[in-house]
Parts: sequence; structure tokens; C-alpha cells
Amino acid sequence: MRYQNKGISEAVQLSLYVNMLKPRMIEEKMLILLRQGKISKWFSGIGQEAISVGVAMAMNEDEYILPMHRNLGVFTTRKIPLYRLFAQWQGKASGFTKGRDRSFHFGTQEYKIVGMISHLGPQLGVADGIALADVIRKRKKVTAVFTGEGGTSEGDFHEALNIASVWNLPVLFCIENNGYGLSTPTNEQYNCEHLADRGAGYGMESYVIDGNNILEVYSMMDRLCKSVRSKPRPILLEFKTFRMRGHEEASGTKYVPQDLLDQWAAKDPLENYAEYLRNAEILTEEAEVRIKKEIIHEIDEHLQIAFEEEVIQNNESVELNDVFKRFEYEEYRPNKETKKIRLVDAISEGLKQSMKTHDELVIMGQDIADYGGVFKITDGFMEAFGKERVRNTPICESAVVSAAMGLSINGMKAVVEMQFADFVSTGFNPVVNYLAKSHYRWNEKADVVIRMPCGGDVGAGPFHSQTNEAWFTKTPGLKVVYPAFPYDAKGLLATAINDPNPVLFFEHKALYRSIYQEVPTAYYTLPFGKAALLREGNDITIVSYGAAVHWALDTLHKHTELEADLIDLRTLAPLDTDTIYASVRKTGKLIILQEDTLFGGVASDISALVMENCFEYLDAPIKRVASLETPVPFAKTLENNYLPKARFEQALLDLQAY
Repeated sequence: MRYQNKGISEAVQLSLYVNMLKPRMIEEKMLILLRQGKISKWFSGIGQEAISVGVAMAMNEDEYILPMHRNLGVFTTRKIPLYRLFAQWQGKASGFTKGRDRSFHFGTQEYKIVGMISHLGPQLGVADGIALADVIRKRKKVTAVFTGEGGTSEGDFHEALNIASVWNLPVLFCIENNGYGLSTPTNEQYNCEHLADRGAGYGMESYVIDGNNILEVYSMMDRLCKSVRSKPRPILLEFKTFRMRGHEEASGTKYVPQDLLDQWAAKDPLENYAEYLRNAEILTEEAEVRIKKEIIHEIDEHLQIAFEEEVIQNNESVELNDVFKRFEYEEYRPNKETKKIRLVDAISEGLKQSMKTHDELVIMGQDIADYGGVFKITDGFMEAFGKERVRNTPICESAVVSAAMGLSINGMKAVVEMQFADFVSTGFNPVVNYLAKSHYRWNEKADVVIRMPCGGDVGAGPFHSQTNEAWFTKTPGLKVVYPAFPYDAKGLLATAINDPNPVLFFEHKALYRSIYQEVPTAYYTLPFGKAALLREGNDITIVSYGAAVHWALDTLHKHTELEADLIDLRTLAPLDTDTIYASVRKTGKLIILQEDTLFGGVASDISALVMENCFEYLDAPIKRVASLETPVPFAKTLENNYLPKARFEQALLDLQAY
């Protein structure tokens, strides 16, 4: 290999060697421990150390890096204590995930490292969000994010590059092209010579770098980092390298031709660089022996600490409490001055007042800036708060949700507007696997609200009418809010934005301009997990939420002889079971009305909970009423039959007569 120091001092050249040697020696030790059964899995980065070390050393310690499995050199170059890494790999408490996730699936704010998830792609969008926060704050920083050549086939890769290009974000997209995605060779993964060539399609600067040449990696990264700090822009980097061991050790390398392994073994980044340093008289034999002894001593000492740590003990209350970041609800009482406004106005007003309350709150979504959103909720926001904080996005829900997470990681708040709740399906992965799990996994909040215009009864058909709350109430780590009235919508939205946990905020489109209410003019909050008792009676308990609450009210207006408790849940996660149980114990009968289809919906869980906790109080079977088990139809006659409005009336009367 040909090395050119390009003005790099001897001290830095030696440091590059030491920083590559340490992860190599750790890996060699881990492979022994793996065979001894002392760790459960290992993803080897042997042969790729130059990339991790070169990137990490070129960056400032307060700049975020988002690495992957084969980037141990990032963690060691950032000087994470080895015993913490060893404890992480053994599932011990002093690791970074309390035994809840393995290997490199973790992050640490202390060292400005954000670890991967197995789905790979979302971290590219997260890097966009981290960089966006720096741009908004006018901080001269760069963010580096890693992916493999296999990951470049994911839609998230293309979405993230497009956003970074459109928004001119200071992100270095680092592709480690190591030849194989598990066992699939590159010629079966993409059909271009260089992945870096894709940069041109995004109007993005790109480079191909010899990923086994540490001086080339470091000098290029050092130059680009300095350039991007002064002139923010995204850059696509393809590091050519090779994976010398299996995808993980159990996979082996039988699918790799031996001559290819031999060819790349001759390009070993550590051995070749050590020989260069010896020839340049930068690394003496005595220094080499001393350095290796020091690393061996450090590894052994820190391994002993990790081995001596007790096996992590299960504590159920700790497990449950760590799903969400602790949130101390702060009550802002409503003022006495009110005005009669629609649901859509209450949401817009609440969002605007939150933008004033939180000066680092960013709203993102399709057509929300100049156009004001398809429902005009953000109309005038761009003029009031500027394009930096009210951002039109490309049509790429996955990367936008991921970017919202990046804003949160970098200390800001984000609200994402799904143009329709139906469209969240294309951003489903980062919602349920990144936002929902980050706090439980590595104690990182997800300060993100996703607004979800939802619901039928508007003749919008199968792709614009779903009420898909059950997709998310099933997922631990998400809060789900679903107001039915303007007063509730405004106060609950303020609380959702204050809450550092991810919130899905459902807004029924049919209620936007049909429901009016007197709403306080000033900023106020309402607590989560507190249902509203809209009607009181001893005959029967009705539980509902969203537009279905109004259908229940209409039915009760029609049947004044019925004396019912009508409970509007308002929030579905957390769920106010106390109010439900108290009512059922009083009335002895329960009917649950939801707009969603029946099977697997919220009503099913409420029914099961009441059966388990209030069975002895029941005087009749619990009744669930919901929409037909079909997609939402377009034609009004079909949609009327799909929705449960008419069926609810008969079901209510039948239960009352039971």
C-alpha cells in the first residue's frame, strides 16, 4: 500500500496506529471469549479499522457519530472505558443498555455516539435531524453516519440523502463497502461501479476512498470536516474495504472465494501501516512492544472488572418504568376568556402557542409551510416563525420521522404532521422501532409528536380514512392521544409537546370543521390518562373516543330514557382504567364504541381488562361495536354501512334490555 502523510504530524500518525491497534486486539480477545461462551455474538470489523479510526479522529469530540456493528474503532477512539463496552457485550448493568440490547445497539450522549438498530436505514435520517439542529442553532459542526453497501438499497438511504441535499445539511454519509451483505456479494446488490456515483443524482459531492489506507482516510476526512464546518453541505463517501470474517461469527466465510480473501489479507490496514511506520522510523520495536503491553494490560484489567460484575437482576418495576422517560406534568390552568372555535382552530391555536412557548420546537410535514397544510392548520406559521422552524418536507415519511428523532437527540423538539394518518405506514419502522424503544434501550428520549389527521365519514376512501390507533397502542413506548372536542385537543396537544416521550396525536378530519366549543384563548395543558365523564347515569356504561363519542351523544339525545355514563377516553395510552372500572362497578353493563374495525382494536383490550378486573360486577356480557372488517369504502352508501353509527343504537338498546 502507498502511504502519503500529507503534512500529518508524526504524533498523529502514531496515534492513528495506536487507535487502530486497540480495536484489533480487543476483537482478537472477543473471538476467544466467544468460543468460550463468555459473550453470545460478535460482528467482526477486522480489516476495517482504518475507516472507523480515521473518521473518528478527524471529527471533534462534541460532534455526533452514528456507527454500525463493525465500527468498534469509533467507540475506542472516543475513549469509552473498556469495562463498559465489555459489560455491554455481556449484558451487564454497567453497560449502556442495562442488558436490554446487545453488541453495538446503543448510544451514549456522553461520547456523542448514536448506535444503530438492526433495521439499519433509520439512522441515516436521524443524522439528518442531528445536523438540522446544528444548522438551526448556527453551530459549525458536522455529523457522520455509517452504513454498509447492503444498507444503501434501503429506501431510508435514498430518503435521507434527498433530505440532506434539499436542506443542505452537514452530514457525511459513510458507506463501508466491504464486499458482502451477509452472504450476498455486491454484484447481486446494486448495478453500478461505485456507490459514490449515486451522489450525483442527489446533487451531492461524493468520493471513493481506499478504506484500508488510514492516512488517506484520515487526511480526506480531516479536510472534508473542516470544509463542511465552514460551508455546510452533505457529502457521500464510499470506503472500499473488505470483511475478512463472517457477517457475524456463526455465519463463517465459506461463500467467499479463497483468492479474494488472500487478496484482501495482503491489504490489511494495520499490518501495512505498522510496516510503513517502522520504515519511516516513527514506530520503533521498543515502542511497539510497549504499546501492545499497555493495551493487553488495559483489556485484561477492564475484562476483570466486567467479569466480576454480578449478572443483571430482573426488577419488574424498573423494567416497566424505563419504557418512558419520566415526565413531570406541569399544569397550566385555562384562562377565563374563551371563544367559540372549531376543532381545527383549537389545534392550530395550540400548536402556535406551543411554538411560542418552545423556541426550539420545529414543525415538519408535507405542504405545511407556504401552503399551510392541506387542512390549513399551519396557515401563517411560516411568516410567524420562519422557514427554519416550519419546514416543508419531501414525500418521505420514514426519513422525516427519523429526522425528528435526530432533532430530539440534539436537544430540540419536533412535531411531524402526517398529511393523512394512513401515510404513517411508510414511516412505520422508525415510529415503532426507533422512537418507541430508544428510552428503554439506552435512556434516550424521543421528544417527538406525530400529528395524525384520521378517520372516515368524509367519503375519502381506503387510503385517506383509516383510524389506525391500534397500530400504536400495541407498541410499548408510544403514547396515543385521541381528542373528540376542541377544548381537549388544545390542552392535550400542549401536553404532548411538553412530554419528552413520543406521542401519536390523532385528529379526526370529520370533526375539524363540524365541532365547535368555547375554548380558553391562552395557553393551557391537560393531563394524559384522564378520561372525561360526559354523561352520568346508572343504567349502562358507554366507553368511546374520537368521532364515535359524538355518535354516542347523538344516540343518547335520541333515547332520553337511557341514563348512561358516557366516558370519552381522550388518551388511549395511557388509558384511564380507573374511570372505566368505577363506572362499570356502578352500572354493571358496558358497551364500547370505536370507529376502527373490531378485531384487535382498543375495544377488545378494554373488554378484556374489565372482564379480568370487574367480572363480578357485570350483569350482562360486554358489547363491542365497531366498523366492518373491510377497508374503508368510498361511496357514501357503502361508507355509511361500514361505520358503526346505526349498529350502535340497536346494540345499546339490546344491552340495556338484557
